[in-house]
Amino acid sequence: MKIIFATNNKHKLKEVQAVLGDGYRLVTPYELGITEEIPEDRPTIEGNASQKSHYLYECTGGADCFADDTGLEVEALGGEPGVRSARYAGPGHDSERNMELLLRNMEGITDRRARFRTVISLILDGEEHLFEGIVGGVLLTVPRGTNGFGYDPIFVPDGYAETFAEMSDEAKNAISHRGRAVAKLAAFLNSRP
Repeated sequence: MKIIFATNNKHKLKEVQAVLGDGYRLVTPYELGITEEIPEDRPTIEGNASQKSHYLYECTGGADCFADDTGLEVEALGGEPGVRSARYAGPGHDSERNMELLLRNMEGITDRRARFRTVISLILDGEEHLFEGIVGGVLLTVPRGTNGFGYDPIFVPDGYAETFAEMSDEAKNAISHRGRAVAKLAAFLNSRP
């Protein structure tokens, strides 16, 4: 089954494809000639995911599609960076600067609890369905590891000793927020007649 996924991020595409498996071929907006930035200016993670999927649905004349949005929610910072995670240090989606700013904002704070939260908005046959995945953990004071992307080098999931950036793709996908949301999406898609 072909389904449009609202991302041109190769890391994210690879993660989601691995969880969905061979029964699905993910098509990117770029492959369809949609090169403009997909809007995501809602105040919530759910709102952004929904906005992106509806935008694609309209652009493609009603094709089945899905979009996700993810935020890192830090307890001691009142849930920040949250919906602004990708643009925390400014508009450029600069993972290094985002991580540096977060570590600066966390200096001297002993409560390092945080969680990653992903929401997927699927529009299938014109109807929207939402799926959520959450993984809790703690933030380190210095980055470790080279895999993954975003805040992965400073996030250690509950029950593990390594950061997401130190894990293999398979190990991360098995427990990650995105992996959990995509597993719910896959279960829903596979349960349809």
